[in-house]
Amino acid sequence: MDKKNFSPSVDKSILILLAGLMWCGVGIMLIRYAVSWLSICTVKEQVIFYSAGFLAAMPIHHFGFLKIADKNINRLLPLTEKMSPFSFMTPKSYLIVIVMVSMGIGLRHSSIPKKYLSLLYNGIGLALFLSGIRYFRVFFQLIFSKKN
Repeated sequence: MDKKNFSPSVDKSILILLAGLMWCGVGIMLIRYAVSWLSICTVKEQVIFYSAGFLAAMPIHHFGFLKIADKNINRLLPLTEKMSPFSFMTPKSYLIVIVMVSMGIGLRHSSIPKKYLSLLYNGIGLALFLSGIRYFRVFFQLIFSKKN
């Protein structure tokens, strides 16, 4: 039997959906960390740190993650054949994820007070989530264009 028959492969629309799920899922996870850390703070501190996290998220989203998401989408859209479900990211992106996860673990276990880390986690988490929505928009455009 041909080995290729046993290799899972998916359409580009599924790769785009997987990328969106990953980006939004990681964003939600980071926001959940921040919310749990801020739950022990005063209401005044919560307002300050949530506001600061939101303000940090906007430029991170617009000038950082959205450009990365668009670059990734533009890499996936021209695909004509089915690919491995893991190809929604490039090998370089997987290395970057490993570095970022390692840094996140290091920060969570550092002596930095969690309320200050919440600013970073809320900013990056919200930016990831907002940028991840771009993948869903493109996914639905692909799905609806196939039906016409």
